[in-house]
Amino acid sequence: MRRSISIIIPAYNEEKRLPSTLDAVREYLGTADWEFSEIVVVDDGSIDATVKVAERAGARVILNPENRGKGYTVRHGMSESKGEWSLFMDADQSTPIAELEKLWSTAAHEKAQVVFGSRAVDRSLVGVHQSVFRESMGRLFNLLMRIETGLPFRDTQCGFKLFETSAAWEIFRRQRLDGFGFDVEVLYIACRLGYRVIEEPVQWNDVAGTKVSMWRGVTAFLDPLKVRWNGVRGQYR
Repeated sequence: MRRSISIIIPAYNEEKRLPSTLDAVREYLGTADWEFSEIVVVDDGSIDATVKVAERAGARVILNPENRGKGYTVRHGMSESKGEWSLFMDADQSTPIAELEKLWSTAAHEKAQVVFGSRAVDRSLVGVHQSVFRESMGRLFNLLMRIETGLPFRDTQCGFKLFETSAAWEIFRRQRLDGFGFDVEVLYIACRLGYRVIEEPVQWNDVAGTKVSMWRGVTAFLDPLKVRWNGVRGQYR
């Protein structure tokens, strides 16, 4: 029998994509043998019916005080996690919830505290691709990220990451970035704290309706430098 898990879903104006994702997560949890499980939707100041949709689906809803960004939203959810393990996943379910089986198996067998999904380790698992431009920018981002931070990972930005919750609390309380670059930051902190971190290939499909604008994508290139600078200054101790 497995221990307990919290599925954390950051959401901003996701009334259209959230219902099918919540249905899939509920169906998965109904067949998996976790001792305890919960679905936590963290609303980042949505102005549509996201909160009502989540509540109708039986999720525990946490509200940000205002629109703060994905990094803040995931951190908020992790701080409220009740499970011994915590997975955060995107509201569009670009990585199917069933891929949690891979992450959990790796965590259990390798005694890892952090296991995160990757599109780059085995690109044959990518079904629906992003545009050539976005894929190229993603590869460039991860190349620069490795150079700037020293992290060995090939895809830090896949929104499907599993944490042992006790480790997550230590990691996320040190997190400082509220935007999309937070993925690099939390992996960097995890490694600096000595946790075992493993990159696991997962299925992934591009889903229409991304909330990442081109401008936000460009500005995210600065985030690995911020992470490195914070590390040099001892901000993550």
